[in-house]
Amino acid sequence: MNSPEVKAFIRQHGALFWYIPEDKKEDISPDVLVEFVLNYGDMKAVKELFSVFGIQNVAEVFFTSINMSERRKGNYNELTLNYFTLLFNRNAHRNTN
Repeated sequence: MNSPEVKAFIRQHGALFWYIPEDKKEDISPDVLVEFVLNYGDMKAVKELFSVFGIQNVAEVFFTSINMSERRKGNYNELTLNYFTLLFNRNAHRNTN
């Protein structure tokens, strides 16, 4: 269940989740939220995501997703994958346990 802040963020940026039915958007998973904002959002949306969700949480979702399988990694476009891997490696501390 998403927090009220996350739901408000999703409503504000609903166009990013174009293929999800309106009545299901507020219930999207953190994986989908992070993937779509990083792939299709502008820098303002990315900054808002970091503010609402926390850069550490976004980084954890991102790295968990891309390390899960090559198919999941392929959901990110190449430039997005490279940019956010570098950004998170520099600015978010990963738990490597």
